[in-house]
Amino acid sequence: MAAAPRAPPRALSAELRKTALGAAALSAPRRGARVRAARPREENFDNHRLLMSSNMNSRSLVCAPCNCAQMALADTIIAYQPDVDKHAGVLAYELVQGNLVQWNSFMDKSIPDPPTAVLLHGILGSRKNWGSFAKRLAQEFPMWQFLLVDLRCHGDSASTKKRGPHTVAATALDVLKLLVQLRLTPRVLVGHSFGGKVALSMVEQAAKPLARPVRVWVLDATPGKVRAGGDGEDHPAELIEFLRRMPTQVSSKQEVVDVLVKEQFSMDVARWVATNLRRSSPLGQQPSSSFSWTFDLNGISEMYKSYEDTNLWRIVENVPRGVHINFLKAERSLHRWALEDLQRIHTAEEFAADEGGGVEMHVLEDAGHWVHADNPDGLFRILSSTFRIETTIRGMQD
Repeated sequence: MAAAPRAPPRALSAELRKTALGAAALSAPRRGARVRAARPREENFDNHRLLMSSNMNSRSLVCAPCNCAQMALADTIIAYQPDVDKHAGVLAYELVQGNLVQWNSFMDKSIPDPPTAVLLHGILGSRKNWGSFAKRLAQEFPMWQFLLVDLRCHGDSASTKKRGPHTVAATALDVLKLLVQLRLTPRVLVGHSFGGKVALSMVEQAAKPLARPVRVWVLDATPGKVRAGGDGEDHPAELIEFLRRMPTQVSSKQEVVDVLVKEQFSMDVARWVATNLRRSSPLGQQPSSSFSWTFDLNGISEMYKSYEDTNLWRIVENVPRGVHINFLKAERSLHRWALEDLQRIHTAEEFAADEGGGVEMHVLEDAGHWVHADNPDGLFRILSSTFRIETTIRGMQD
């Protein structure tokens, strides 16, 4: 008898509201609802009462002192312009939950959070890069939830002005603060490219809120030197600088693709970059026919420079007890993996095993640098082992 199909995962998104005493919040939406914060913001609710109103399809949070509201509507995006003086930077995020998860960050604090994985995108990406993959994971592992984050200067987080310098370490600290405010203790961190170094930096900066054990996946990135592109291949730094010289608004996505291809960037990269364009929509007006970027290219330029300069070999070669670091190399990687890198990781594997930690190297066949797009099935098979192991460990502990 065939097993009944799994119920699809539900996605819960919210924007973080920080208080001196903790977080206040929306309740979890009805199963199957998809709720997304239009823009991240942060508010101080200290000494103020949180007013809540709702109707059949929505729930609204209103901050009494400034009367700013966030409507949570299924399949609806509510756009608003926060008061810059009252709203400081918070990361935009999306929480994709398996159908067995009955939890949100605003429940009774005595209720433990479910096993959580954090998925981090790379430079010029966004949390949407992980959307389909996260839903697939949630269907296969219905007890898990997956936190997808727009890193600073990217996606919906770009609308909040983060203080510089824009570094790998600062980006990691952003995510750690978000985890604290959401009261989440992740068991798995998955970072692609730049996001891989962010994940390593998170481990370096905090004993908490990271769990022990915690499994880290660094997808197609080394801990140290970035060797991006050979002759005739795409160079991310050059791409970023070229995009900075382009107009802030363009007439179509195809226009951007055509210009980038003309400048000798690959068609795949050109199409991927164009996914970061959205129709311009001035406050209170209908969307226009032009498109604008969803990222802060000046900040991203700083971030990529930090990505090149940041060396995190010390974490890999002295892995904290209970931490397991997995490196995944794409077979057709855009980034050059030197023999030195592979040898140091192999040496770290042996040392970590003796110290109660872990380091492991994997290769994803038939994939270029964009591993979750080039070979999602292969990546799913490799990552699935982590969630099965962690689920088994949690079951033994319970």
